[in-house]
Amino acid sequence: MAMTIGRVGAGPVRVKLPVVTAAVAFLVCFWQPVVTLGRDWWSDPNAGHGLLLFPVALYLAWKRGLVREPTPQRALGLSLLVLSVLLRYLGGLAAEPFTMRVSLIGAAMGLLVYLYGARQLVRWWLPTLLIILCVPLPAVVLANLALPLQLKASEWGAALLALRHVPVHLAGNVIQLPGRSLFVTEECSGLRSLTALVALGALVGGLWLRSAWSRVLLILLAIPVAMALNAIRVFLTGFLVFYADARFAEGFGHLTEGWVIFVVAFAVLGAIAFVLAGLERRLRRIPG
Repeated sequence: MAMTIGRVGAGPVRVKLPVVTAAVAFLVCFWQPVVTLGRDWWSDPNAGHGLLLFPVALYLAWKRGLVREPTPQRALGLSLLVLSVLLRYLGGLAAEPFTMRVSLIGAAMGLLVYLYGARQLVRWWLPTLLIILCVPLPAVVLANLALPLQLKASEWGAALLALRHVPVHLAGNVIQLPGRSLFVTEECSGLRSLTALVALGALVGGLWLRSAWSRVLLILLAIPVAMALNAIRVFLTGFLVFYADARFAEGFGHLTEGWVIFVVAFAVLGAIAFVLAGLERRLRRIPG
């Protein structure tokens, strides 16, 4: 009887020990990317959508669950792990946060493939995509994207003001009004709303739509929607400054205006998803 009890008690320990060891090794290796990523989500406005999307991704992964019959792919999973650890090392030498964060995601994917096979990644494609979209782009990429968006928002906003018979002169990202100049800064480029809207487009498409083409189309359409509504925000700011009060260009009023525009952008994205879902249903009824 004593020998039987000993074997039953040792079994779970032998099963759990490799899992605990792997978890500890993962945290030791990737603790820095985890901490800096969470800090950026909290403090960087360009990465704030991660605070929403990451918990949603975890919830969706939990809802989908694990594959019923796992087929571990040891060689492939181990290869992904080795490459991710190497990338983590190189990223640490270069002090490049984006590379280290990519290595973090790669290592997590490698563990999944090692334990459950690539089918688990396919099952969790939406949570995986959302987590990838939570990783902020490198600063050099953001800087190169922000300037064209600033210029385009300034150009479109000035054109809308001219249509409303507001005297306006555009010089780069500066909109000159009578007695007042509006600077379309990097914060007003629409880059924050663009990255957040693309991520929300991926979420809405993954939940509401069924076809790959409609999901990709929804994400692509999020880009012009964000750009157009940001231009409308620039126009509204200039319009209110010219006809009402210069204080609309800054402070609480300007911030509120930005949030309202983003809510409208999300509603437009939802309407596009609704139309695409209806188109999907019609196409499924057409005999092949």
